Amino acid sequence: MERPWLAQYDAGVPHEIEIPDVPVTALFDRTVTDYPQNVAVLFYGYRVPYRELRDLVHRFANALIGLGVRPGDRVALLLPNCPQFIIAYFGAWKAGAVVTPVNPLYTPKEIAYQLNDAGAETIITLSRFYPRVQAARGETPLRRVIVTTIREYMGVPTRWLYALLRERKAGDRVPIAPGDYRWTELIRQAPPTPPSVTVEPEDLALLQYTGGTTGVPKGAMLTHHNLVANITQARAWIQAVIREGQESILCVLPFFHLYGIAACLHLAILLGATMILLPRWDVNEVLKTIHRLRPTLFPGVPTMYIAINHHPDRKKYDLSSLRFCLSGAAPLPAEVQQEFERLSGCRMVQGYGMTEASPVTHLTPLVGETPLRSTGLPVPNTDARIVDVETGQQDLPPGQEGEIIVRGPQVMRGYWRMPTETANVLRDGWLHTGDIGYMDERGFFYVVDRKKDMIISGGAKVFPREVEEVLYQHPGVREVAIVGVPDPYWGEAVKAYIVPREGATLTEDEVTQFCKERLAAYKVPKYVEFRAELPKTLVGKVLRRMLREEARARG
Repeated sequence: MERPWLAQYDAGVPHEIEIPDVPVTALFDRTVTDYPQNVAVLFYGYRVPYRELRDLVHRFANALIGLGVRPGDRVALLLPNCPQFIIAYFGAWKAGAVVTPVNPLYTPKEIAYQLNDAGAETIITLSRFYPRVQAARGETPLRRVIVTTIREYMGVPTRWLYALLRERKAGDRVPIAPGDYRWTELIRQAPPTPPSVTVEPEDLALLQYTGGTTGVPKGAMLTHHNLVANITQARAWIQAVIREGQESILCVLPFFHLYGIAACLHLAILLGATMILLPRWDVNEVLKTIHRLRPTLFPGVPTMYIAINHHPDRKKYDLSSLRFCLSGAAPLPAEVQQEFERLSGCRMVQGYGMTEASPVTHLTPLVGETPLRSTGLPVPNTDARIVDVETGQQDLPPGQEGEIIVRGPQVMRGYWRMPTETANVLRDGWLHTGDIGYMDERGFFYVVDRKKDMIISGGAKVFPREVEEVLYQHPGVREVAIVGVPDPYWGEAVKAYIVPREGATLTEDEVTQFCKERLAAYKVPKYVEFRAELPKTLVGKVLRRMLREEARARG
């Protein structure tokens, strides 16, 4: 097939790369050998060098084996961004297990669903989430519950102050039921020797559950080979600017989300970089952390960059340590990118992908120019096509919108125990993404919207992102989400949910008039609602689904 995007690669980026035939744990071991004294983890004053991290990983792996965990068993992680996540993540792999991260916002019912679907008999949970695990466990196959607290790997005096002032209030001081295990005791009693378990590249590594926005959550089966391929692809893309062994990554993207795992944890392990962990998103804490700890890389989502752009004290913080930032998980409005680059001085790289692809399939060049609003070029060893939405078989010419499909070594094995759903998205070696987009003549790809988010108003197609891009140009708009709401005449009508900038006074007439000057009449919002905030996932994606459901409930 023709690959026009190859001509747009930055100098030095290979068209094809050799994927190491090793599990992810081998990359971790290599980094420990190359950079044993480098700080791997920095968490509220606590520094863990790579050599010490390896010993903790081995201790935890041996502890799991001692508890009866065997190769292929599923181990669930109900943890925020903290050292325990990293230790348990690699420790489970060293024991030959399959990791399934669980969203810390899940209710007991949602936790029970994932544990049952994955068949997980072991879970590592933060103490504040333990009551939810207890509420769910009677309906699950759980046999082993390991409980840890957030302060166990904090530095002194932060740990003391937290225990004294916040631990009880935050719900971290809870009694543990007989038969459950405390993290500290397991780590202390287990040896730091390498486990005698063999892990193969084709072994299942992750059961990464999708968000469930299109029905029941599905576990994407990602092998060690899938993950190593994607790590290697990303490394090849950024090799011209990266300084192996010298970078530090601000890790505020949640690790339960594959974007956070890939862009923070996996990339850091590959580069011997320091992971500066923040357990939750708070724009004030993020700005202070960048100012004080000087990270060089900052993977985020558009809502994070929007929050920084609009922070009233943003100019008080020095962001100059940032060398480049990666935006993913949602389309990045051009105005947001331009403002953040002006504010920070760093180059923003936009990525595109999905959980089913480990997750990256496209990236924008780091050095060369990228057309505004493009989600980039297929990374090495990756093919992409635009096909018709109806059949998914007819290739469409440059500039014509259709469904994006991809193939490459990073594409999942399939959905866990869901052969029908697997067959729907994996066809003849191609992953059908469900995203609507197009490719230009040079090979740059553009995402217009998700198929499920497309609005059909009076038979005409309206893509929410196009309307959102227009409204982001309005000086009074801070955030916006466009959804389709029921309409007795049009079937669906366009509605705008807008968060105004601080101090701005916006009216519905002003918004619609602004759109009328820039959009076809059928794309102009029929309804406008102003909000103090928009509903988002923990990773920062705007939940259009919630807005649609709310509108339908109102009638």
